[in-house]
Amino acid sequence: MDTKDLLKKVRKIEIKSRGLSNQIFSGEYQSAFKGRGMAFSEVREYQMGDEIRTIDWNVTARFNHPYVKVFDEEREMTVMLLVDVSASKNFGTQTQQKQELATELCAVLAFSAIQNNDKVGVLFFSDQVEKFIPPKKGRSHILMIIRELIDFKPKHKGTNVAEALRYFTSVIKKRCTAFLLSDFMSDTFENEIKIANRKHDLVALRLFDLHEEEFPDLGLIPIKDEESGQLEWINTSDKQVRHAFKTAALERNGRLEDLFRRSGVDFTKIGTHQSYIKPLMTLFKKREARR
Repeated sequence: MDTKDLLKKVRKIEIKSRGLSNQIFSGEYQSAFKGRGMAFSEVREYQMGDEIRTIDWNVTARFNHPYVKVFDEEREMTVMLLVDVSASKNFGTQTQQKQELATELCAVLAFSAIQNNDKVGVLFFSDQVEKFIPPKKGRSHILMIIRELIDFKPKHKGTNVAEALRYFTSVIKKRCTAFLLSDFMSDTFENEIKIANRKHDLVALRLFDLHEEEFPDLGLIPIKDEESGQLEWINTSDKQVRHAFKTAALERNGRLEDLFRRSGVDFTKIGTHQSYIKPLMTLFKKREARR
């Protein structure tokens, strides 16, 4: 992709994700990830956009000017995006590939974070850590992250979630909120996710395509594993083959969701065939209800 096309694509994603972040996710993000009222710390003058319910009426009456309460949870936070860039990201038989879905999700989350004065960092991983972008604030930093998400070329094809989580917990010392975006087709990572979630607030977003979970009836077709390069011919007209494939996918997904629950990790799944707005909003509201 040449620079002009890349910048055009970055701009398109910025316009869409900033709009969504402003209209839909901003207040939800605030309440789902920052909490309210846990540890009051100080008051400051009211600014445009502050919620009316945070106004301190006693101080406001005393100084004849609106003041709002500031809570520790509402102060600066770090958001980390842990993004699977293994070869399976290129799969997509519906409206988009998993990579495009991951890029938009990251952009929306990043813009929600900077609107709340938070830092954002990114870790790209395959079966190794491919790239680490330290957390920073600001629009230009977010645009650089989006550019990387669109144009990044990983050196390796496999997936190792455990390796990504080990690196993340060693490099980010202060507690942060981390979004782990992957299809989670990886060797076991139970210990690593438990350790990461004890130290940080971890949220898992499982990205999937319908045809990774259910074969359409297309006759005899070649199936290539993008990560291993292995090619296999599958008779998708055979009902038993389709049933076995679907059963294996359901079992794999069930084990994964059990792992997230055991580890205390909030999670949702988002398909390439659907809008990510509803799954994200549902996740945010579930977290808000628990606070």
